[in-house]
Amino acid sequence: MTCLETGEDVWTITLFDHDAAGLTQALAQIHARVAPEVEWIPQLSLSRHCSIGDLTKWLMPFLDLSFYRSLDLSGDEAVQPIGTFKPVYRLAKSRGLRLKAHVGEWGNADSVWRAVEEPELDEVQHGIAAAESKPVMRFLADNRIRLNICPTSNLMLGRVQSIAEHPIRTLFGAGVIVTVNTDDVLVFGQSVSEELLRLFEAGLFNADELEQIRLAGLAGLTE
Repeated sequence: MTCLETGEDVWTITLFDHDAAGLTQALAQIHARVAPEVEWIPQLSLSRHCSIGDLTKWLMPFLDLSFYRSLDLSGDEAVQPIGTFKPVYRLAKSRGLRLKAHVGEWGNADSVWRAVEEPELDEVQHGIAAAESKPVMRFLADNRIRLNICPTSNLMLGRVQSIAEHPIRTLFGAGVIVTVNTDDVLVFGQSVSEELLRLFEAGLFNADELEQIRLAGLAGLTE
């Protein structure tokens, strides 16, 4: 099975005369033309740098299409508190979307806990700061909150000193559900397979553990 979870930032609607249906149709046509064999899981994204009023205005036309399956929040974690975005997350949850946010890449462990509790996230993008706190890791494990981790990105951006020191091993050992991802394959130059191999070569995981992580990722995409 090959799955791709991607989509558009809701602000892009401003570049398409506020036509969410037209933009979505264009994306669907690209998928059908370029990679129909890939299961596409359409996602909406929000930027932390935008006002909650604008985000709500831009998000609603997409939600009304009942087409998108997940919502993500990205951008500088320090720009606005995660609680600011609770209204848009409530809207998305009411429409059945799976909820995510980029958090804990640069923030601390408590920021991960708050991000899960306040907007009621199903998944955390990055979230590696959670490894700094046993209570936070226990909270994530008990509530089965998945962390989508990007080892090469964390290394190249200076978040970790080496792959061998990456906290993904600590998180996995604490029972936290983790997946391995590329972040942006065009920027970081690693496929998911190469990310997995890198973790294996660094001695962080054996083959059986990596297969467990791989299957956890696929399970999340097909829920």
